[in-house]
Amino acid sequence: MARPIFLVLALLGILRYASICRATTYTVGDTSGWDISTDVDSWAQDKHFVVGDILSFQYSSAHSVAEVNRDKYEGCNMTNVLQKSSNGNTTFALTKPGDRYFICGKLLHCYAGMKLHVVVEGKAAEAPVGAPEAESGGDSITTTTTIPSSKNNNNPSPVVHNSSEFVQVGFKSVAFVAFTCLMSWIM
Repeated sequence: MARPIFLVLALLGILRYASICRATTYTVGDTSGWDISTDVDSWAQDKHFVVGDILSFQYSSAHSVAEVNRDKYEGCNMTNVLQKSSNGNTTFALTKPGDRYFICGKLLHCYAGMKLHVVVEGKAAEAPVGAPEAESGGDSITTTTTIPSSKNNNNPSPVVHNSSEFVQVGFKSVAFVAFTCLMSWIM
C-alpha cells in the first residue's frame, strides 16, 4: 500500500517541478538591449509571456527603465512610477497575469517609442526556482550589476542566460526521477 502512495506523491512532485521549469528569462531587445535604436514592439510581437517569466532590461547609462500603469505608459509620464531603475541591468519577475507597462525614463526616448507593453498570461503563482525574490511593495526586481553598453556595442552583456538552458536539465531530471519511481514501484 505504501508504494502506490509514494508513487502518487512522487508524480505530483515531478509535475510541480516540471511546471516551474517552464519559465523563460527574456532579454528585452535581445542582443541590442533596451536602447532607442531597438524596436521593442517588434521584439515582443512573437513572444508569449506567462506567469513565472522574467524580463531582463540591459541598457547604457543614457537610459533607465520604469514600470508604470497604462495611463503613464501612454503619456510617457515618470511621476509616481511603480518601480524605477537606472543601473544598467534590471529584471522584472512576471508573477501575476495581466498587462505590464515599461518606459524609458528619458522623456524624448519614451516619446520616440522606447516603451514596452506585455500581456502576461496564466495563473498567479510563485516565482520560478532560482528567480530573484521581489522586494516588498511590488513584484519587480532591481539588480545591482551595471553592464555598460552603447550603440557601438550591440551586445550589452557578454553572457545572456536564458532559462531554456535549465529546462533541458530539468526535463532530464524529471525523466530520471519518474523512471526511478516507476522502477521502484514495479519491483
